[in-house]
Amino acid sequence: MATALSLDNVFLTLNSHAGPVEILKGVSFHAKAGEAIGIIGPSGSGKTSLLMVASGLEAATRGRVEAAGFDLTGKSESQLAQFRRDRIGIIFQSFHLIPTMTALENVAVPLEFKGVGDAFARAEAALKRVGLGHRLTHYPSQLSGGEQQRVAIARAVAAGAQILLADEPTGNLDQETGAAIIDLLFELKDKDGATLLLVTHDRELAKKCDRILNVRDGLVSEDKH
Repeated sequence: MATALSLDNVFLTLNSHAGPVEILKGVSFHAKAGEAIGIIGPSGSGKTSLLMVASGLEAATRGRVEAAGFDLTGKSESQLAQFRRDRIGIIFQSFHLIPTMTALENVAVPLEFKGVGDAFARAEAALKRVGLGHRLTHYPSQLSGGEQQRVAIARAVAAGAQILLADEPTGNLDQETGAAIIDLLFELKDKDGATLLLVTHDRELAKKCDRILNVRDGLVSEDKH
């Protein structure tokens, strides 16, 4: 099976008021196409930074990152933005919807930026996939937390992302709603054959994945479950 994501000896050092802080300290792992990987670890261990580096939102200080066949090393901001637009779907804990846009517009506008001619038709289809065909014209303030996260998931999968990065996607949801969101996320991943990296503090949730990686003090180890 093809490798969808590869990190080789990746370091990430960020500047702070107290001086340089080493966030990732030689991280290496590979994810196969269609694989789901749960990422767990204590707060501040580097879990979110791992996703940031994998998506090119943070440039690795050293090491090599390749995602969906694209080598992120040394690329410009515009090249990385195009890479994310075409191959990556990101789902955050806090939804990141534009409050002045309807659910349909929140999903369609990124497709328009990509140059998709039928952006609104594809956005509507994506929203129907997540069970929100009846909420197309509603604004985020008119939607529940679970519905807003469904819009965010529709936006992530609408463009046919090869890799889905989910950072605590149920963190702002109650347990029942969160469970439904995770079921939906895995269902869409399986149908599309996408690779999923799921950051979570919930070990039981992480066990739904094919593998678990434990991040601690900037280092990654395989977690046997």
